[in-house]
Amino acid sequence: MPSFTLPRAARITRITRTHKIAVAVLAAAGATSGLALTSAPDTAQAASEHAPAAVKHVDAKGQPAKADDAKTGRAVTASVADHVKVDSVAKQHSAKQAASRSAERPAVKDYPNNLDGWIRESLAIMKDKGIPGSYEGLHRNIMRESAGDPNAVNGWDVNAVNGTPSKGLLQVIQPTFDSYHVEGTPNKLTDPIANITAAANYAADRYGSIDNVDSAY
Repeated sequence: MPSFTLPRAARITRITRTHKIAVAVLAAAGATSGLALTSAPDTAQAASEHAPAAVKHVDAKGQPAKADDAKTGRAVTASVADHVKVDSVAKQHSAKQAASRSAERPAVKDYPNNLDGWIRESLAIMKDKGIPGSYEGLHRNIMRESAGDPNAVNGWDVNAVNGTPSKGLLQVIQPTFDSYHVEGTPNKLTDPIANITAAANYAADRYGSIDNVDSAY
């Protein structure tokens, strides 16, 4: 018997009809038996249902911690500790800077406002400027020239006659003071410190030292 093969288009039509009949049969069976077709569970929902429970924060007594405490407790503690540490370092740095500035500043000695103080302060300046002289040499000449009076004025000698009277502790005339004034002292002839240092500077230039002067100079 010769074989018979349906054309390709006829075969496809037949298969399609068979598939539709099968679906119809299944639907009818489901309706008759109460069979329900369900879709696969949602992936996200399944993951949520099987996820571990969230960890709950508790306080030191084992009680549930408040949301704010749980979120910020450690951060706040760390912040306070850091602030204290930074503040301490800043204070130490400031103290070191203050000590450094204090060490760099030369100490200013406070001399009494009397003849002894004037002589000692003048000697300190003379030493710094390299001007020779001793306490004894200054004191001896001061007592002879003005008896220790910084405002003493000689109004009768030749200098006075010439219009430049001798003034101050060591009886210095204005031209001499102007020529031998020591920088750093007041630019005033009768100022005790300025008068002593200018006279000592003049005596060093002319006699080698105020210590070598025993009379009018």
